[in-house]
Amino acid sequence: MARNIRNYGSIWVLILLILIGGLAGSAVGDALAPALPWLKTTSLIGLKPFTVDLRFLNITFGFTIALGPLTALGMILGYIVYRRI
Repeated sequence: MARNIRNYGSIWVLILLILIGGLAGSAVGDALAPALPWLKTTSLIGLKPFTVDLRFLNITFGFTIALGPLTALGMILGYIVYRRI
C-alpha cells in the first residue's frame, strides 16, 4: 500500500501514544507498588552515556529506558489505540 502525504504525520501520533501509554503505565505501577511489590521490578535497556571529544566540540550520546511490567502494558495499549484510530 502506498503512503500518501497524510500518513507521514501519523508516525508522530504513534510515538506520542506509546509515550503516553508508557507514562501512564509507570504511574499506575508506582501507585500499586506498595500493595504489589513485583510491579516495581524493572529492566534497564539502553546505551550508557559516552562522550566524543573533538577538542573543539564535545558530544554526549546515550539513552536508558526503565521498562517495568505496567510500563510495557501501557506502551502496548498505546499501540492498540493507534491501530484503532
